Amino acid sequence: MKQVIQSYKTGEVALREVPVPRCGTKRVLVRNTHSLISLGTERSTIELGRKSLLGKAASRPDLVRRAWDKAKKEGLLKTWQEAMGRLDTPTALGYSSAGTVEESGIAATEFSPGDRVACVGQGFASHAEFVSVPVNLACRIPNEVQDDEAAFGMLGIIALHGIRSAQLTFGSRVVVLGLGLLGLLTIQMLRAYGCEVIALDPAVDKASLARSLGFKHITSHTDELSSLCDAQTSGYGADAVIITAASKDRSLVDQSIQLCRSKGRIVVVGTADIHPDRNELWLKEIELVVSRAAGPGSLDPVYEVDGVDLPIGEVRWTEKRNLQEFLRLIADKRIDVKPLITHRYNIEQAGEVYAQFVAGQLVQPIGVLLTYPNSAAIIRSLPVPGQHTVQTAGVNTDRLQLGVIGAGLFGKALLLPALEKQKDVQLHTLVTGSGSSVEHSARKFGFLNQATDANTVWQNNDVQAVIGLTPHSQHAELVKSAIQSGKALFLEKPICIDVDELAELRELTAQARSLPVIFVGHNRRYSPHTAQIQKWLSARQGPLVMQMRVNTGFIPGSHWVHSDDEGRSRIVGEASHFIDLIQCLVGAPIIRISAERVSGNNTTSVNNDNFAASFKFADGSVGSLIYSASGDKAYSREMFELFFDGQTIVSRDFRVSELHKGGKEIVFKTSAQEMGYTQELAHFLAAARGNEVVTPNLLAQFDTMDVIFGIERALATATTQPLLQPAYYS
Repeated sequence: MKQVIQSYKTGEVALREVPVPRCGTKRVLVRNTHSLISLGTERSTIELGRKSLLGKAASRPDLVRRAWDKAKKEGLLKTWQEAMGRLDTPTALGYSSAGTVEESGIAATEFSPGDRVACVGQGFASHAEFVSVPVNLACRIPNEVQDDEAAFGMLGIIALHGIRSAQLTFGSRVVVLGLGLLGLLTIQMLRAYGCEVIALDPAVDKASLARSLGFKHITSHTDELSSLCDAQTSGYGADAVIITAASKDRSLVDQSIQLCRSKGRIVVVGTADIHPDRNELWLKEIELVVSRAAGPGSLDPVYEVDGVDLPIGEVRWTEKRNLQEFLRLIADKRIDVKPLITHRYNIEQAGEVYAQFVAGQLVQPIGVLLTYPNSAAIIRSLPVPGQHTVQTAGVNTDRLQLGVIGAGLFGKALLLPALEKQKDVQLHTLVTGSGSSVEHSARKFGFLNQATDANTVWQNNDVQAVIGLTPHSQHAELVKSAIQSGKALFLEKPICIDVDELAELRELTAQARSLPVIFVGHNRRYSPHTAQIQKWLSARQGPLVMQMRVNTGFIPGSHWVHSDDEGRSRIVGEASHFIDLIQCLVGAPIIRISAERVSGNNTTSVNNDNFAASFKFADGSVGSLIYSASGDKAYSREMFELFFDGQTIVSRDFRVSELHKGGKEIVFKTSAQEMGYTQELAHFLAAARGNEVVTPNLLAQFDTMDVIFGIERALATATTQPLLQPAYYS
């Protein structure tokens, strides 16, 4: 399918051929007929992308500070790679479209194929022939509304939420500053709800368009606005001023204060420099509100992505209910968007359109629509342009054929660049859920094929091994697919997210006649520091005492890593790294666990992210893990100490490790943080070729998850958790 994509790194906008996205359980796959270019939002996105690296840094100084703190802990090279990975992420432009449902997910029961729907949301309702849209970001189009009208949905509900933020009553007098698309929609809705409108736009053509829609109190002259407002409000001032314009100076807000009555309200829907005079606000006791997106639910992943609705008894107007109301207003002829359509282009013309748009060559644009033919096929696997012509022989049987499923920040910054450098590996197929993402990454890293359906990899006989970099909730399915297909699997931790999945994997493993290589990415055990410490420990005679401290950094409870359905928790999603390393260094499995977490408010500090766990090992050793998300991110992230046979080992952040023995000190240093990524990848590839035996094996990885779930039980019950005697591994 064709999709409009911007490179955030260079600012380039291009029309790309990408695979059609998967539908999803609580989503609908929509064949777009129309999508609306949001002139203000997309111009800002493109302008930011076209800035130099220094210009981007100046626009986001908060991210620069975070990057500097990260560099001090983890090294400049790694931080730079991750930063460039973020910048080199393609942006799917567009967030408002309409079309016809082609597929509906199993849980998207309110929709059926053939339904006409309006779609909204950045990253969902994109300029593409097909879009995969969560159920809360789509609704059926009334029969009285045409698709080109419904394509205005996102802009309509942004305007509608701005009006609701003004807390108006029937007959309110409202000033609207700016008569672009948002402003023209806003004044029509205000009239529909019984409000009197006064509006300003310095562009004569926009003011004339507003008058043609039946509005009388319109001006293009700033100096006339005050007298016009006084005349229409009997000198009291407006009940509210809604700013739908975009400006970089403070004059809009200052002017709004003068136009408001006492105890009036200013709502910023567009963009403005908000530095009002405190005394001016105080004198009239004016409220100033910045309207956020399209209403309650906006930007909330639980609502938008997971499809969890907000009860109507508690939240009357959500993002979706606003969309339904906007379509009702069109159906009832309360608002008319047809006169706002100034340009229509076929999707094939998108490159030309954006070039003119950025250059300011579109003549008086307001509503710019892209239209789509009804001929595109649903194809979820495509060759990467240029790769098959460069490698004319296609698949090289002398090289290990790799499929990669998922390509998030970690994969693009670390693993994929490392794989690209492997001479005896051929990157066969890359799979991600997003067509724009997979096209960009597959082209960048030299894959032969791109796909949005993981079955493309599992069912392809040419693919010998798979790298799994998907969200945690999909890991158990990847393991099942590997066992069933017999393909080697490198899986980023964890291996699963709950005890039921673990039990199912154990049963499947027991029933399998043979097992492929299944490797879990606990990279720390492969670090050069770990290898050196194991040498120092090789002559150990007695049990040891181990202490590990992890200063992991705060992540709010709303983040996906804490979601029951996605990441489960940071204990499940991250702590297995440290459990694996602890058992690797001790050289014996954990047989007993006790643990306690903090009793905080679970908001400013997430309780489960701050715990202390104690372990007993099969060889008589003991250890502890202090895991905290309450410390300073700029401080050292990881440190551990081992005490044994009159000796002490200390290691900090995989940069410096020390052996203290007999009053002397032996120091092992690396120039940068060495976390073992390169070494673990080499081990997996060797095992996938049959040249090495993967360690630890799959059964031992199951035992590590038993420890993780044991920590969870210990935290929940304040009791010591015994574990079955697991298989010993080193």
